[in-house]
Amino acid sequence: MELGQVEYDVAAKEMQGWVEERLAGTAGDRLFLLSHPPVITYGPRTVLDDLPAEAAGIPAVAVDRGGFATYHGPGQLVGYLVIDLKQRGPVDVVRWVENGLIEALGSLGFPLVRRDTPKGARSLVGVWTEDGRKLCSIGMRIRRGVTSHGFSVNVDPDLTVFHTFTSCGLHDVTMVSLAELAAERGVPAPTDTAVRDAIARSLGAA
Repeated sequence: MELGQVEYDVAAKEMQGWVEERLAGTAGDRLFLLSHPPVITYGPRTVLDDLPAEAAGIPAVAVDRGGFATYHGPGQLVGYLVIDLKQRGPVDVVRWVENGLIEALGSLGFPLVRRDTPKGARSLVGVWTEDGRKLCSIGMRIRRGVTSHGFSVNVDPDLTVFHTFTSCGLHDVTMVSLAELAAERGVPAPTDTAVRDAIARSLGAA
């Protein structure tokens, strides 16, 4: 479902309703695709030193998902998944999302990979280029068997924002966008519509 640009606090409130609808059986599994005005969200395990200084001018919002701090803003596609895992049977939903994004963006000509997290290391959940740059972040919550929150894909955002805080709890991570990857290869960047359609086909909930 395409929602356009939505303020983060509005989407967060709507998400609670989407989860309740799925729990009640009044709605099926759904994928919501949208974007946010500039905001940094962070999960409960985030170290406050990882957040941007107030001088950065970007609001930081505590959220109830997994993962650490990440940026949302124009030029980035956000996907919120509200699916009933009990109806799907045993599933590693994070790996399913990783593989779905890899399939979707691979169909647009971008070879990407998932990475296993070494024991004791910070989480490498997400989607990465083959040379170790991060393109997609994933942070989800499961409550009573229903997922919420989801993922973000850097289509063509202002990547300099990622220099103002520690993204995903990884101090040495380099974030990248599809536009940047396309420019490196000398090919046109994919349109927002193409990215949305590819992801909807791969992850779209019935």
